Amino acid sequence: MKYEIMFIVRPDIEESNLKEVVANFETILTDNKAKILNSKNMGQRELAYEIKKHKRGFYYVYQIEAPVEAINEFDRLALISEDLIRHMIIRLED
Repeated sequence: MKYEIMFIVRPDIEESNLKEVVANFETILTDNKAKILNSKNMGQRELAYEIKKHKRGFYYVYQIEAPVEAINEFDRLALISEDLIRHMIIRLED
């Protein structure tokens, strides 16, 4: 199944840590048999409203082909992570 994942990383993170956080979440997907079809770093943007006391965040969008297990694991770890302030997973039509 194809999915689109968007997540926002907190803005006060150092650049080296930012790359590490993004790489870790990519690894979570690929370790669970997901194939990343397209990835886009949309840079730092202003949020429409304050989330967890942040007014800005680093936006990332991924289009992936993955089994449900990979999506569930990504969702579980994204909810636990203190580095992500918001994420959204959308299933795309085949």
